[in-house]
Amino acid sequence: MTQVDFYILPETSDDSRLTFACRLAGKAVQRELSVFVLAESEPDARRLDELLWTFAQNSFIPHRFAWASAATPVAEPVIIGCKSRAEDGENETHDWDLMINLTGEVPDEFGRYERLAEVLDADPARREHGRERYRYYRDRGYELKTHQL
Repeated sequence: MTQVDFYILPETSDDSRLTFACRLAGKAVQRELSVFVLAESEPDARRLDELLWTFAQNSFIPHRFAWASAATPVAEPVIIGCKSRAEDGENETHDWDLMINLTGEVPDEFGRYERLAEVLDADPARREHGRERYRYYRDRGYELKTHQL
């Protein structure tokens, strides 16, 4: 069963959530895990793409967009998708190790992953949506952990 981790950031900023997602993805890649990051929107996905190049000095995390066609099987350890493209059936999904959810909803097919990371900040609406997702996972028996950062 999927382990669900909630990461609670003290500030309210989209970039802080995206930067934390980059750090989390980087740690997972160092452990040779595969990662799917689900962004709320295509602009968020594109900002995440930029940050994966620049969020830390001397770091680059190989990645690509889920909707980008690949001539060869997936080689990048990080795939970025977004909610709007998922609704259009354009997000490629796999039975991967970690899904990082940056949306306000329970992601489809999260149970195919070993771990799900929910990244929240101090924004009241995001916190409330996070509480709703927490209750959803808890009521279905998922192992939950909360990390106050």
